[in-house]
Amino acid sequence: MRSIADFLFEARFLKEIPRSGFAFLGAGKESVAEHVYLTTVIAYVLSMREPHIDLRRLLLLCLFHDLPEARLGDLNSVQKPYHHPDTAACIEGVSEGLPFAEALRDFLVSFEGGLGKEAILARDADQLSLIVELKWLNDHGASEASKWIDGVMARLKTGAAKELAQQILDTQSDAWWWNICRKSSPTER
Repeated sequence: MRSIADFLFEARFLKEIPRSGFAFLGAGKESVAEHVYLTTVIAYVLSMREPHIDLRRLLLLCLFHDLPEARLGDLNSVQKPYHHPDTAACIEGVSEGLPFAEALRDFLVSFEGGLGKEAILARDADQLSLIVELKWLNDHGASEASKWIDGVMARLKTGAAKELAQQILDTQSDAWWWNICRKSSPTER
């Protein structure tokens, strides 16, 4: 049980690690754990559009995809060319001693390599999470965020992800809130 307790504290540490790319944008902030949450929600939504997806596997890939960042940190596009972390050793270290070590290693290796249709969809969900953040920032006055969107869009692989990305970009980030307000009675406002 000790290795499981250590694992839980390591996973919890993702709440403390900021996504580093936002510093280059000059706007926005998000922890790795917040990113993982939205990525997992997006993966669930994408799974409804993709037949023959193993939903459990897809969600677990997303849930654990950034776990190594508790040890490696969140390397952004500017930093990655200068750092060459030993991801394989990190994955071994993260999973060492766990009763579910083999499954965890499988999820992490599959996501890293984009191995299988679930991993490809999980990687698309990862990129869509960034698109949601960039669109929200742009809608809230961080106009520089729009410059990043084309590069992120180019990394999408599946038709479902590309279609969803376009809808995200065509939707005001506060439209859901306004729709609720319009439906409520004047006395409830």
